[in-house]
Amino acid sequence: MGTVLNVNDINVYYGAIHALKGISFHVDEGEIVSLIGANGAGKTTAMHTISGLLRSKTGSLEFQGANISKTEPHKIVRMGLAQVPEGRRVFSSLTVLENLEMGAFIRTGSARKGIDEDLEKIFSRFPRLKERRKQVAGTLSGGEQQMLAIGRALMSRPKMLLLDEPSMGLAPIMVQEIFNCITQVNAEGTTVLLVEQNAKMALSISNRAYVLETGIISLEGNAADLLDNEQVKQAYLGA
Repeated sequence: MGTVLNVNDINVYYGAIHALKGISFHVDEGEIVSLIGANGAGKTTAMHTISGLLRSKTGSLEFQGANISKTEPHKIVRMGLAQVPEGRRVFSSLTVLENLEMGAFIRTGSARKGIDEDLEKIFSRFPRLKERRKQVAGTLSGGEQQMLAIGRALMSRPKMLLLDEPSMGLAPIMVQEIFNCITQVNAEGTTVLLVEQNAKMALSISNRAYVLETGIISLEGNAADLLDNEQVKQAYLGA
């Protein structure tokens, strides 16, 4: 099992604000790895840096052995790294079907032949989206929009999926449904990096995890061990 993503000594700034302070971590093929931490810890900044939306002042980012530190975001998607952003960010004026088709924009030539088949896989995974395929995405519920955002990312056939706060604003029953989907996607061969404030849910489905505090990785280890860690319990699990 090789390393899919290697983040090495990245430092990211917003003007004078030092948001990520030399963090390093890795994700191996087939894993679900979580980044947990409070608001403002730097989790989303890490995601945006990996996907090319932000640049690190130092260090390197490697995806499947290739240095992507200076690679443009759309090229990173073409390499097989797709992000489901915080807040879903669906195209609200487009239909469900059009949103999903947008997820396949990078697929050209022979790769386009499987688009209809992949749409059916998404509709099989999320029957509600099939029922609402002609509905404008902005009128969907929060949970349905999250399903759509995940489905849109999967249409690019990613080798690795970045998920940023997928449970945000969702009812508990919908949170469980979304997390079931994440584990299913992973079981079918997609590596997952998960950013999540619901630390208990994140750790319950992850292989390993890193704890971010004010731009620094303060703890790392097997997810099961972190679930039993007193420091994690008190800070993030309400224990």
